[in-house]
Amino acid sequence: MNLKINSFEEYKEQYKRSVENPDRFWDEIGKTFQWQKPYDKVLDWNFTGPDVKWYLNGKLNITENAIDRHLEKRGNKLALIWEPNDPQERFVRWTYRELHGKVCEFANALKNQGVEKGDRVVIYMPMIPELTVAVLACARIGAVHSVVFAGFSARAIADRINDSKAKLVITADGQNRGAKQIPLKRVVNEALENTESVETVIVYDRLGWSPQMKEGRDIWWNDAIEGMEKECEAEQMDSEDMLFILYTSGSTGKPKGVVHTCGGYMVYAAYSFQNVFQPEESDVYWCTADVGWITGHSYIIYGPLISGATTMMFEGVPTYPDAGRFWQICDKHGVNQFYTAPTAIRALMGKGEDHVLSYSLDSLKVLGTVGEPINEEAWRWYYNLVGKERCPIVDTWWQTETGGIMLSGLGKHSPMKPAHAGLPLPGVQPVLLDNDGNEITENEKEGLLCMKFPWPGILRTTYGDHERCRNTYFAAFKNHYFTGDGAKRDKDGLYRVIGRVDDVINVSGHRFGTAEIEEAINANKNVVESAVVGYPHEVKGQGIYAYVVCDKMPEDEDDARSSIVGTVVDEIGKIAKPEKIQFVTGLPKTRSGKIMRRILRKIAEGEPDKLGDTSTLLDPDVVEDIVKNAK
Repeated sequence: MNLKINSFEEYKEQYKRSVENPDRFWDEIGKTFQWQKPYDKVLDWNFTGPDVKWYLNGKLNITENAIDRHLEKRGNKLALIWEPNDPQERFVRWTYRELHGKVCEFANALKNQGVEKGDRVVIYMPMIPELTVAVLACARIGAVHSVVFAGFSARAIADRINDSKAKLVITADGQNRGAKQIPLKRVVNEALENTESVETVIVYDRLGWSPQMKEGRDIWWNDAIEGMEKECEAEQMDSEDMLFILYTSGSTGKPKGVVHTCGGYMVYAAYSFQNVFQPEESDVYWCTADVGWITGHSYIIYGPLISGATTMMFEGVPTYPDAGRFWQICDKHGVNQFYTAPTAIRALMGKGEDHVLSYSLDSLKVLGTVGEPINEEAWRWYYNLVGKERCPIVDTWWQTETGGIMLSGLGKHSPMKPAHAGLPLPGVQPVLLDNDGNEITENEKEGLLCMKFPWPGILRTTYGDHERCRNTYFAAFKNHYFTGDGAKRDKDGLYRVIGRVDDVINVSGHRFGTAEIEEAINANKNVVESAVVGYPHEVKGQGIYAYVVCDKMPEDEDDARSSIVGTVVDEIGKIAKPEKIQFVTGLPKTRSGKIMRRILRKIAEGEPDKLGDTSTLLDPDVVEDIVKNAK
């Protein structure tokens, strides 16, 4: 199956067709996939509901497209390469035929444990090949997978289990992460003390530990698959049946479950993968993300496998055992397309050039970035040092909610400009709006980034709360999907995304709602209230700056800070801990009680002279006090 654009001229022609006649464009692409029953209509949509349906009444199973249809010609081709955390440990290579057998075997094991079509399964696992097997086995039998990043706390897992009413959890005894080993099963046990829906826990033995197993509920992975057949008929799914729920932070404290469905997501993940990364048949492609995030779903598992590519997974971190680990792996496995986060690039920049110069990196063809806008200095380091000035950089902009890449270069077939995501993929119709919802048609302008037409990978709802989906993404501007990001368009029409305009902080490419972090801080026994904002961080892009009001000003501020950080780690996980905590006597509020985060943001950014008018505040003196004590 080849959906690839092969020149900039072809891109322009495809883009024009995709906008003039989207139904015909996406029909041509949709027909290249394997359907158990063909769809009878390409698209039905409105953004007021919102109600978006793609490939209506088409029947399929995404795993038949990701594995089965490759068996005849690519059965012996490598589907998955896994590189462990410890370079001394043996790597794993599975062909498409081997992957098929393992997915079917585990799918049968899930059925044997009572999992049925439509049941929700939470997956909390290390970055090991069995994580891919677990995801695909759920899809094989029509169960809805919800992968939770294996760095989240017990409380965060419990929230997701309770929201999705998950029937089964798949985890491991523990995970390797650099020099550390982390006990995953222990965290799951703690989470399950606050849930009622889970009937079974399947535990993979990664570290050879002996975690606490509950009789009648917990079963080892190897015991679960014992005696299972390596053939399993793929469940027939409707194009609009749920494929997975992925929880993401929003502007309220409660994480929201973004829902993606089988048909449109499949088409968009594969189409975007092939065009952005331009893989050849014999290439090795590596995305360094975690499957706990959307990037891992779309560009480690689904996009590459549906396209018949060889995809790589890595268990470890970029700096262990040293800062040359990424480049050592690229040389070892002959990686051709390399996709990582600006945070990782900036962290490696700080370790010096020798770690890169020790490796040839001759196999690399395309470099990619994901998760946040990449700054120009990091872009040039990546282009010059890693790519040797010969590999195009695809600076991809997209979201959990979009399912796949929306703005990006297409390998070497489109213009490239540092710190600019670039042009929309065919079928993607971005617009810039002003605050009143008027479209900004001129170039060299800045506005709010919205989409005026659906694409197949668009989210369908937020699980169990469709009104929240409408309010978050579709209510701000009539007949538009609002991304929550601001963007600039240059004279050539290239987009540069400049970051969030709502109450969301982007830390190392992972979004957290301010309310979610504030709720966690406020759970600390000494805290009365808090407000958090993002501020520029040289490695993470944005750091979390917390302004905290306590019942009395702490005598030992360092001790109080440690206590608050501990609460956040317990409630959400280490990934959300504040970098800076300032104790304040009060917060800047309007007379209606709304916290003026704009003011707090300017103070956190070190620009107290740019606060604007503070006369409308309930108590303007509070601001003076905060500025005086800001470090």
